[in-house]
Amino acid sequence: MADHDQAGRALRGEAERHLRALAGDHARLRDDQWRAVSALVADRRRALVVQRTGWGKSAVYFVATALLRSRGAGPTVIVSPLLALMRNQVAAAGRAGIHARTINSANTQQWQEIYAEVSAGKADVLLVSPERLNNPGFRDQVLPELTAAAGLIVIDEAHCISDWGHDFRPDYRRIRTLLEKLPGDIPVLATTATANARVTKDVAEQLGAGADGDVLVLRGALDRQSLRLAVVTLPAAHQRLGWLAASLADGSLPGSGIIYTLTVAAAYETAAFLRDQGIGVSAYSGRDDQAQRLQAEDDLLANRVKALVATSALGMGFDKADLGFVAHLGAPQSPVAYYQQIGRAGRGVERAEVVLLPGHEDRDIWAYFASLAFPPERQVLAALGALADAGRPLSTAALETRVDLSRGRLETMLKVLDVDGAVRRTAGGWVATGQSWAYDTERYERVARERAREQQAMLAYQATTGCRMEYLRRELDDPAAAACGRCDNCTGQRPNADVPPTSSDAARRRLLRPGVEVEPRTMWPAGMKELGVDDAAGRIPAGLSAAPGRALGRLTDVGWGSTLRSLLAGDAPDEPVTTQVVDAVVKVLAAWDWERRPAAVVTLPSRTRPALIGSLGQRVAAIGRLPYLGALAYAATDGPGARRHNSALRLRSLWYALELPDGLRDAIAAHPGGPVLLVDDRIETGWTMTVAARLLLRAGAPAVLPLVLAVTNG
Repeated sequence: MADHDQAGRALRGEAERHLRALAGDHARLRDDQWRAVSALVADRRRALVVQRTGWGKSAVYFVATALLRSRGAGPTVIVSPLLALMRNQVAAAGRAGIHARTINSANTQQWQEIYAEVSAGKADVLLVSPERLNNPGFRDQVLPELTAAAGLIVIDEAHCISDWGHDFRPDYRRIRTLLEKLPGDIPVLATTATANARVTKDVAEQLGAGADGDVLVLRGALDRQSLRLAVVTLPAAHQRLGWLAASLADGSLPGSGIIYTLTVAAAYETAAFLRDQGIGVSAYSGRDDQAQRLQAEDDLLANRVKALVATSALGMGFDKADLGFVAHLGAPQSPVAYYQQIGRAGRGVERAEVVLLPGHEDRDIWAYFASLAFPPERQVLAALGALADAGRPLSTAALETRVDLSRGRLETMLKVLDVDGAVRRTAGGWVATGQSWAYDTERYERVARERAREQQAMLAYQATTGCRMEYLRRELDDPAAAACGRCDNCTGQRPNADVPPTSSDAARRRLLRPGVEVEPRTMWPAGMKELGVDDAAGRIPAGLSAAPGRALGRLTDVGWGSTLRSLLAGDAPDEPVTTQVVDAVVKVLAAWDWERRPAAVVTLPSRTRPALIGSLGQRVAAIGRLPYLGALAYAATDGPGARRHNSALRLRSLWYALELPDGLRDAIAAHPGGPVLLVDDRIETGWTMTVAARLLLRAGAPAVLPLVLAVTNG
């Protein structure tokens, strides 16, 4: 026993020497950090660490790596979800003398070199994305050898494994298969800061796959003593934006920070307004290319900007210790997601401000995201049937011609089916495995109910009169949850909700500034020949393509979005367009820098909003003193049928459904002097405008300029 205790003290002393190399001369292991390190190094166990952000979870696996490598173990393999997280981890490892390399989409040219370093024992750590686990070449050729020789497997942000978690990713579920095949003496560590009891149980069960013993679960208190939580409720979007600008300018939001928005459109709109007010910010979203995101992160890290205005794409792993605030324009869908995002702030400062500015439009945005959940059974079975009938691998684009799902939902569904063993990804595409598979209706319904409960909990967080941090900790099932004594409800000290008129007026003008440019489609979808459309392949000829168009706004806009959502809601009455909307459309037209002024107006047909679209076209024509030539028509009474969600099926439904009546064809031929302004209510996939423009151009229109009220992206 004495020898065991002495060995333990010696191991802890060695571990703390590695920790000091990583975190500084005064660093000491927390008790649970030591328990995790000891379990991994001395006992070769599997462990799940659920601890608050900033607690030091990465220190556990870097210290364990150093100890294991000094004992002759192979490299550590870390499954890490985000490039920002990888960059920070590689830098941290280097400070501790640990050589880390990463495999991701940004360094494809270096992969062979990195594999060689790992094989030669020159790399201590290899970070890979969860998506890489099912790349056919990596999965079949690299991964088996890598895991067999690994000294430690780490799953970072492990809540992504659980479909109960707020940030479930299907690719993470493949980790269970990896663990089942892992040699029994290779230790495994999973870490997360955002897992309630249900997610913790689910992750621990999956972590234990193939293991001989129980998984060690180390769950700590989730309080963040530096954070001062508050909610500022303002009735209108321009007031919220004005409050934010004023608070950034007067120092109420100190230092540098992050401003989260719910949509891409809101991130860019907010950033543009704040820059107009002289506040240095950059927008950040998953739609930016990698170079833009890296530059934005570096600008914030170096304090070249006051804040990043970001979607949830900036979350897990971004580490700037002195962030002084996190503000939210709009509430995330769950308290767990909210806790994860506010955890970016206050890691290395005594006080950080956390402010939520909820909006009336939040629920509409939540409903949209909920519509992207796992597809209904009939669509899943249709995909499995199509793969089985094909008898060969099908690419996602080819399968899209057979299943009415958007590309993103189709890819997510296939990943889930892959994890479940029903399909398999190969170098040539997707194939059905023939394994028995059943649609788990009960589970999907339970997950949907849990999502709805989380949304209600987020509304309750906004309304609570109790401690806000305690509320979040209870949502995360923290048994140590208690009043923080720091939030607005605990102290009675609330942020000043007054908005300076100058800020409010400037925000109102910015938000009501109409006009969004709409780029035309340039390529036909793949596989149209198989759907009976022979003339739609490859690039759309320039002479048959619409010109760039304009929309009044996006449905997700902070400004015009609310008006447009109400106007175009499914249960909204079909009525002539209002003067307010027409006036805004006229401003869009006045600011349009077209090469040639429109010479005529044409509208698209509609089964649901003929009065709205027809009146908009006619009023625009009258104001512009242009001839209104009429509307296109549907070849059949039911038009293109039910709305389709993906490009290939949507285009097929429109290809023969739209036609030019003889009178309209003659009118176009009689007005060859300039472009045709083509008016509709909205652009979703863009294929209605594409097909209509092709018809008009073939009939002799010199050019077609799309004009719509709303675009749905963003």
